[in-house]
Amino acid sequence: MEGFVDHYLVLGLPSGEEALKLTEKEIGKAYKLKALDLHPDKRPDDPDAHEKFQRLKTSYEVLKDEKARKLFDDLLRIQREKQQKKSQVDYKRRKLMSDLEGRERSAFSPESAARPYDEEERIARKLKEEIERIRARHAKKKSGFETPESGVDEKKKEERSSAGASSVQLDKERTLKVSWEASGQGYTAGRLTEVFSEFGKVEDVVIRSTKKKCSALIVMATKDGAVAATRTLCGDLSNPLLVVTLQKAAQSDFLTAKKSAEAEPQSNIVGAGYQAYEDAVMQRLRKAAMNQKS
Repeated sequence: MEGFVDHYLVLGLPSGEEALKLTEKEIGKAYKLKALDLHPDKRPDDPDAHEKFQRLKTSYEVLKDEKARKLFDDLLRIQREKQQKKSQVDYKRRKLMSDLEGRERSAFSPESAARPYDEEERIARKLKEEIERIRARHAKKKSGFETPESGVDEKKKEERSSAGASSVQLDKERTLKVSWEASGQGYTAGRLTEVFSEFGKVEDVVIRSTKKKCSALIVMATKDGAVAATRTLCGDLSNPLLVVTLQKAAQSDFLTAKKSAEAEPQSNIVGAGYQAYEDAVMQRLRKAAMNQKS
């Protein structure tokens, strides 16, 4: 194969099946010995000293990387199998087998004979990609653009992003739950942002809709803005918004603003109890809207 390099032989190690038994420690020791011998400083009169030393480093990086070494061992295995197959038969027998394989290919699968060669090319291509990946990684390390472990920066970014999202979800003092009827005039994220911008800056709006009822979570920039939004009638009169804060400490402010709901128990606004409470308040808000229109 064009451009093939036996990385074990470059480091002065045995190739073939014996190479499979070599440990990382033995490979590292062989590299150090070769590096001392081939270092350009030791060969000032050799014009190819730098190229030989770079070839040595590349072979060591391939054998040191577990995935790249596995691909290279597979490539050597396929080459050994091909060589053994060729050495088992003489010229006449090889010609006879070639004729037989040609008939079999035409009778059964035209791609069957090409599979060993395709596999060799595939593994060789993957090995080349791994070598390029290793070279690129070390080039970035030398430039100072990458930490010793690849992927760490991306993982930290994801963790910081998740942590930021969690902090927004847990900030219940600034988060409002807004409900309205699905049958009436609907609300979009933009419309809700416009309505609640009267009480302060709106950081985020998340809408959840069902066939009968729609709701949304609105995150205000400040706690004062969230509290102010619970003290007034919001939205369109034809389909008013029921606004409550997720913080239990602010429920008393909401119940004071909506005096018609004072008969509802304040300590059980969860689960089915909250649903009944929400339905009752929505009915009273619709009645209040009808009275204002008349």
